[in-house]
Amino acid sequence: MQLEKRMMFIILTLIVAVAAFNLVSTLVMTVTDKRADIAILRTLGASPGSIMGIFVVQGAMVGVIGTLAGLLLGLAIATNIDVIVPALERALNASFLPKDIYLISRMPSDPQSSDILPIAIISLVLAFVATLYPSWRASRVNPAEALRYE
Repeated sequence: MQLEKRMMFIILTLIVAVAAFNLVSTLVMTVTDKRADIAILRTLGASPGSIMGIFVVQGAMVGVIGTLAGLLLGLAIATNIDVIVPALERALNASFLPKDIYLISRMPSDPQSSDILPIAIISLVLAFVATLYPSWRASRVNPAEALRYE
């Protein structure tokens, strides 16, 4: 049982890490797209720290909202799986776990806070860490270079 929990923890952590990389790429593209706007803010007197703060807050908000939405949706599905699976089987006219093939005939689900909280915390930490590189890049934008070709 303990090995199964560790494997699920590793799998969920890897899924969250992929989502964090997606957050990094989205923020990097946003920084690239907004170079001229960042340069204008810098020429108006915004400090590199305030520019960095803007992108950290943006990434943190995406991370918090994504974590909460995933947590709520996952818990809603996990607690209602005994209703969802039969409804899908009827709608698709298929059997997901045929009794003549598998030893189990229903989809087991037992959400426990000891399993959920570490993944939620890791997802928040990775979301905050994922914002650091793009926000640092935004704070390093040189106003003269960014506005030269605008």
